[in-house]
Amino acid sequence: MSGGGEFEGLVAVVTGGASGIGLATAHELAGRGAIVAVFDLAPVGLPEGMHGFVADVGDQASIDAAVTDAVTRLGGIDIVVNNAGIGAQGTVESNPDSDWYKVLDVNLLGVVRMSRATLPHLRESSAGAIVNVCSIAATAGLPDRALYSASKGAILALTRAMAADLVVDGIRVNAVNPGTADTPWVGNLLKRAADPAAERAALEARQPHGRLVSAPEIAAAIAYLASPTSGSTTGASLDVDGGMAGLRLRPRA
Repeated sequence: MSGGGEFEGLVAVVTGGASGIGLATAHELAGRGAIVAVFDLAPVGLPEGMHGFVADVGDQASIDAAVTDAVTRLGGIDIVVNNAGIGAQGTVESNPDSDWYKVLDVNLLGVVRMSRATLPHLRESSAGAIVNVCSIAATAGLPDRALYSASKGAILALTRAMAADLVVDGIRVNAVNPGTADTPWVGNLLKRAADPAAERAALEARQPHGRLVSAPEIAAAIAYLASPTSGSTTGASLDVDGGMAGLRLRPRA
């Protein structure tokens, strides 16, 4: 799948890379020359040229085994995209502790586990980079998203702390903050809504550009942050949200 580009010869690991934003990112990086390792619970049906590894970000032993296998097969790791995560709906009253433990374990500690396992290899790279997939929910108060927002807010803070710790090792750490994206997870939410068409219209209207964000748009932002050509970008977060974070438009007539 390599067509040459700034990632030529670099090995990129994408967690949750078998669908949605992760798969779009794997396509984007491979198209720019990267050797792509897809870490997923079920890395099946991948395009030819991508390398699938079974990995559960909720289990350190599973991650360690996948990282060892990937390094053995592919020769190292240069880039890590921490994309794997799960969603959650609810307020602080409606989500029990068990939900909090589960979501934080996957969304936040999954980033910790994956980064911990790959850092020894990233330190050996001349282009070491980590990109954490965060969310607009980290910076904007969204209704019925208390748990999810807390997990993504923690990832944003973690990104900056990691960037401060690792800049001396030549490893850049950044985050991308997507708005509501047209992904399978959002699609499932819409299917469960009382009026899916009305719910989709409301989500689209919430973003100033009037539509859901596409997975390829997010993937392009991730590739920018991961690229060796962005060598002076670290500790940053890039919004891909149709203007939701910063624009305050007048209501349309």
